[in-house]
Amino acid sequence: MQKTFHKPAFPAYAIATVAFLASIGAMIPAYAADAPASAPQMVQLSAVDTAPAAPAAGQPAARENIPHKSDKGDKVETRIDDLHTRLAITAAQEDSWSKVAAVMRDNASAMAPLVQARASQATTMTAVDDLNSYARIAEAHADGIQKFAPAFETLYGSMSDAQKKNADDIFRKRGHKAMKRMAVKAG
Repeated sequence: MQKTFHKPAFPAYAIATVAFLASIGAMIPAYAADAPASAPQMVQLSAVDTAPAAPAAGQPAARENIPHKSDKGDKVETRIDDLHTRLAITAAQEDSWSKVAAVMRDNASAMAPLVQARASQATTMTAVDDLNSYARIAEAHADGIQKFAPAFETLYGSMSDAQKKNADDIFRKRGHKAMKRMAVKAG
């Protein structure tokens, strides 16, 4: 007797994974100008020791007053700054936001050596080495989403309805773009 298995078109775990991969894809450190094209640059992250100025209650916090690395080449910080602006984080939400940003930085730091190792060994890896390398990266992505989700959930819970709708749109669109890229590659 032949068994027939039906795969859902887009299972929930796949959508969540794609959304996460898309959101942290921009967090992998930029390639160094003097390094080989396949070797990503390691980034040392540090916070500025100034306290943010508090804007009026309910108003988006000014990003320039928030501790962050301002190196234009740092994609993690660019992504953090972009999300901060797009989500219209208020002064009251800064504590929750700083935890989200810290998880994003930690996730990028966990990914960087894995990506660097994979890139540096790309021409010499066996098929098994390649699969194992990819598995380590996929595990780091999964671990990262497990850390990111609760931090973001706390922030999301403090958002106004308009901010929540905006966040939903931002994450939904990033997930859809990633799904389209995957479909084209698979195509």
